[in-house]
Amino acid sequence: MMTPLLEFRSAVHLVKQGENSVKVAESLLSELTSDERLWLIDGDSEFWKGLNDLYMGVYLKEPYVHGAVKRLGIPGIRYCDGPRGVNINTATAFPVSMARAATWDPSLEERVGIAIGLESRAYGANTVGSVCINLPRHPVWGRVQETYGEDPLLLGEFGAAQVRGLQRNVMACVKHLALNSIETTRFRVDVQIDDAALHEVYLPQFKRCVEEGAFSIMSAYNSVNGEWAGENRELLTNILRNQWGFKGFVISDWVFGLRDGVKSIKAGLDIEAPFQNRRAFSVRLALESGDLQWADINNIVRRILDSQLRFYAARVPEEPSKNVAFSPAHQDLALEVARKSIVLLKNTEVDGQPLLPLRSHLPSCAIIGRLANSTATGDRASSWVNCPDVISPYQGLKQALPNTNIVLSDADDVQSAVEAAQRCEVTLLIVGYDSGDEGEFLRPSREDDAEALALFPPLDDSPAAQRIRMVLSKSSSHGSNGLDSSETQAHFSNKTAPPEDFLSRPTGGDRHSVRLRPRDVDIIRAVVSANPRTIVSIVTAGAVITEEWRHSVPAVLVGWYNGCKGGRALADVLMGVVDPSGRLPWSMPTSEAHFPEFDPCRESVVYDKWFGQRLLDRLGVNAAFPLGYGLSYTTFQLTKAIVRKAASRDGEQLTVSVTLRNSGAKKGRCVVQVYGRPRFARGGGNDFPERVLLGFQSMEVEAQESTSIDVAVSTRPLRRWVNGKLELDANGVLLEVGQHAGDPMPLRLPHSFVKASI
Repeated sequence: MMTPLLEFRSAVHLVKQGENSVKVAESLLSELTSDERLWLIDGDSEFWKGLNDLYMGVYLKEPYVHGAVKRLGIPGIRYCDGPRGVNINTATAFPVSMARAATWDPSLEERVGIAIGLESRAYGANTVGSVCINLPRHPVWGRVQETYGEDPLLLGEFGAAQVRGLQRNVMACVKHLALNSIETTRFRVDVQIDDAALHEVYLPQFKRCVEEGAFSIMSAYNSVNGEWAGENRELLTNILRNQWGFKGFVISDWVFGLRDGVKSIKAGLDIEAPFQNRRAFSVRLALESGDLQWADINNIVRRILDSQLRFYAARVPEEPSKNVAFSPAHQDLALEVARKSIVLLKNTEVDGQPLLPLRSHLPSCAIIGRLANSTATGDRASSWVNCPDVISPYQGLKQALPNTNIVLSDADDVQSAVEAAQRCEVTLLIVGYDSGDEGEFLRPSREDDAEALALFPPLDDSPAAQRIRMVLSKSSSHGSNGLDSSETQAHFSNKTAPPEDFLSRPTGGDRHSVRLRPRDVDIIRAVVSANPRTIVSIVTAGAVITEEWRHSVPAVLVGWYNGCKGGRALADVLMGVVDPSGRLPWSMPTSEAHFPEFDPCRESVVYDKWFGQRLLDRLGVNAAFPLGYGLSYTTFQLTKAIVRKAASRDGEQLTVSVTLRNSGAKKGRCVVQVYGRPRFARGGGNDFPERVLLGFQSMEVEAQESTSIDVAVSTRPLRRWVNGKLELDANGVLLEVGQHAGDPMPLRLPHSFVKASI
């Protein structure tokens, strides 16, 4: 074989020296054989071996590789997941993405991205799927924990921050394009949507991450307006590349992410993940028949090579060692995030003073609930993290209060809960959800998802295929209709199988209710009656309706799936070691009637603009707790605000300077939020939200001190889809500067947009 004129390392050097990356990619492409070019467009594993490895837990040990060409030193796309931490080997479990969004601090999220990127790179990955920015229009979505809140601006800024942090060490994969916010029917649901809702609400966060330089986008499982997302030319080419100028590569969601290999190429999907399937059986035939041209393949290969060249030329040169995973610095970061994420919703007086913070010399404290000693950090699917040590709420209290008698009651029983509460001065109730209640849906069934399972190729004579044949035969004879059975797990389990292979995990799916379990409510009511000094902390990622019990409880917090240090962070907030500074990244209604319709079994659904705080405002009803809400142990006042830098009609940014005063007795962190109420020039505003989030900024302020804070405000959320494009067609906007949506005492700033001079 002839010595190549160019190999990958030399090509990277050329890009570092200033050569055009696309031209260098073209030169590298010319060195590839036709077989090697086709090798780049899907995963490197054959299907049955890949599927067997996936369910045996190989996915949890090493990255999945797509398009590595050893002859030329091309590393390929070496993918792992990581919304709350790296999902291979052992790693730091950070608070889930939704909890991190509750900090309202993108700079902190960028630091988390750096940490996840370092740990991923140390384990050999170069691409990480940790940037999930699908908008959760309903809180029961099973993967709501992986995303950043109900508002497109919040989603976009946190997604962009994660991209920035990751891409010092790995390529960021932003997912899932688009409208992926139903779990149980994700392999078959069709989402119908009009252009206005799509472009105003569900796509801006993806565009923001593209602008931040994300190297990769993952397509969704569902179909959009009748076209599977992985084969949707409107999304992948017309919008993503032609309108937004995306220069990276698009990778499919795993296994069921495309149906037609040839059609996916024509639509603009670059890589079929995670192994060989639909394209392996169709692309060569399409090239021979003329249905595909080699130019189509070359375009894909050029994009994949260009992305790798640009990334390897720009990444931090130092290689991290494996001891960076769960390092003391990353544990400290996890604790910092967990502390800042906890949201105090209610803190009323008991015996003449607020129940929280608790006094340091507490003689006794009961901690009650089935989750009181839980070390779960979220669901147990693709975002699961094998963390060496996780501090439960019980363990956190024990650490923080070594001289206090801590009584644990986690039997999930009303009587034992009451007995524990009666014995102690204070009671802490841990209620909410776990991976059995919600999570990524893992196992399509032959009954409901026959079309998806039909995408599997015919079983061959390979050992891997034969093992799966045995499992399918056994599960069928026992009445199972898919890969979810004890028989399946038994056949995959052996002395070498890890304890956390996929078949040992819950099936997942959307939550069944927006309320707590009836047992949780019974325990709350009984415990509060037995001990009025009761605190309730909710383990959740989405909104929870609390009307049937919250009025009788003096203190309520959202404690989240809060990572490896979540138990200690909760104790630190309860004791006043740190100020509770988390703010809700979503609104919490008082009734199910105030959510959009959600049926997890529907196979066709219509998405519109109305959900969350926007829907509450449209209905004219108050939230139990609005978007951005959260209490502190101190008090803040916004005393003055001015628009310091104005935006023209064609501009996108303005700056609001705010004077912030901490008028209380403790140091605390305030999140200043700017909302806009647009005045439209034409067409009225009936089809547009009454109020939208335009910007936010957090600031820590010492007690009795004042400071000035600049808030970057974007006019993008005010733009409407008019005549095939987003336009700022408002005459002006009333800016509301406050501490949450609908703050009753905001600073109001009328602002007019003036056409830019030509």
